[in-house]
Amino acid sequence: MNITVENLAPCKKLVRVEVDAKSVDEIFDAITKDIQKQASLPGFRPGKAPRAMVVKKYEAEIKEEAKKKLIGDNYRKALEEKKIQAVGYPDIEEIQFGRGLDLQFAATIETAPEFELPDYTKLPAVRELKSVTDADVDRAIDLLRGQQAKFETAAREAKADDVAVVNYTGTVDGQPLTTLAPTAKGLTEQTNFWVELKPGSFIPGFGEQLIGTKAGDKRTVTVDFPADFVTKELVGKKGVYEVEVVEVKEKVLPPVDDALAKGFGAEDLAKLKAGVRTDLENELKHSQMKSVRGQVVKGLLGRVNFDLPESAVANETRNVVYDLVRENTKRGVGRDLIESQKDEIYSIAAQNAKERVKLAFLVQRIAEQEKISVTQEEALQRAQQLAAMYQIPLEKFVQDLQKRNGVNEIFEQLLHEKVFTLLEASAVITETAPA
Repeated sequence: MNITVENLAPCKKLVRVEVDAKSVDEIFDAITKDIQKQASLPGFRPGKAPRAMVVKKYEAEIKEEAKKKLIGDNYRKALEEKKIQAVGYPDIEEIQFGRGLDLQFAATIETAPEFELPDYTKLPAVRELKSVTDADVDRAIDLLRGQQAKFETAAREAKADDVAVVNYTGTVDGQPLTTLAPTAKGLTEQTNFWVELKPGSFIPGFGEQLIGTKAGDKRTVTVDFPADFVTKELVGKKGVYEVEVVEVKEKVLPPVDDALAKGFGAEDLAKLKAGVRTDLENELKHSQMKSVRGQVVKGLLGRVNFDLPESAVANETRNVVYDLVRENTKRGVGRDLIESQKDEIYSIAAQNAKERVKLAFLVQRIAEQEKISVTQEEALQRAQQLAAMYQIPLEKFVQDLQKRNGVNEIFEQLLHEKVFTLLEASAVITETAPA
C-alpha cells in the first residue's frame, strides 16, 4: 500500500491511497467464494454453482462488496500508519477500481487540531463570600406569599402594585402595531387584560401611567419600545395606547403564619423558614460553583488558540441552534418571531459552538495527559440517575439514548465533569466581599 498525505488547510488533509492489483484480486476472490457458498442458481444445489456463473449473476454485488471492504480497510490502515486523527466522515473519491487493477482512491478528511497543551493549573477565579441572610429568607417567603395572593376589587383609584383590568388598542404613527409587526396581535388589541402597576410590567412604562385611574376612566398611554423588546420590529418605536380601565384590583397577600406554611406542605412557619433557608443555601452554593467553573473554563480557553475542524463547528452550531429554538419555543416565543431572529440566533450559536468544540479538544487532551477515563459502571449509574429524574424505566431510557447516540454524550459529560473537577482543585480562587 502506498500512502501520500497533502495538507489542504488547517485541520484538513488529502490522503491518497494506492493498493496493488494482487491485493485487490485477493479480496475479489475471497468475496466471490463467500457468495458462491450461498448462491442458489437453477439446476444447482445451493453452494454448488460454477464460479463463472456466480460471477456473471452476482458481479455487481461482488464488486460493491469488494469496493466497500478495500476502501474501508485501507482507509483505516492509512490513518493508523500516518497517525492521523480524523474528525467526522471522509469524503472519498474513487479514482481507479476493478479486477486486475491497482486500487486508487483519495480521502479528504478533517483532522483533530494540533496544538501544544497549555498549563492548565492555577487558573484564576473569584468567588464572592456570600451567605444567606434573614432578609433573603424573608424575601423568599414574600415570593411564596405572592403565589397565594388574592386580587380583590377596589372601588378607588389605582395605586402602585395594584392590578388594572383594561381594554386597549395600540398604534404606531397612527397605524395598528400589526402593520409593522404582523405577529404582534396581542400587543395591538386586548380586552379584560390584567396589568400590574409596577415598573417592568407588560411594556416598560405602561402600568405606571395608569396609577390614579379608576373603573370607567379612559387614558392615553404612550410607551417607547426598548432596545431589548421581544418584538424586534417595534424596537425604538413610540407606541400610543387608548386604554379603558374596566376594574381596579388590590393584591391581598396572606399573613406570614403557620397557615401559610401548611399551604406549602410545612408543619409550621419555623419549618417553612428552615426549608427555605436550606434551599437558598443550596442555590447559592450551586451558583458559586457554576461561577467559578465558568471562570476556570474561560481562563483555560484563553491560554491557547488553535484552528478548529469546520465540520465539527458546523455540527455543533446546528446543535446549539436546535437548543436555542427549543428553549424559545418552551418560553412561548412564536415560530414567526423565531424566524425573524434567525440571523441573530445563528450568530450566537456559531460563537458558542466554537467555544464548545475548542473546549472539547482541550478536555480530551487533558484527560489523556492525566489518564482520566469514564467506566461503564459510572455511565450506567448516571443513566440510572437520569432515568429516575425523568421517571422513565431504565431499559427504555437506555434504548432512547442508543437511538440518538446519547450514550456517547453521557461518557463525554462525565469526562468533562472529571476534568473540570481537576481544574477547579488546582485553581487559584480569590474570595471577595459581596459587591
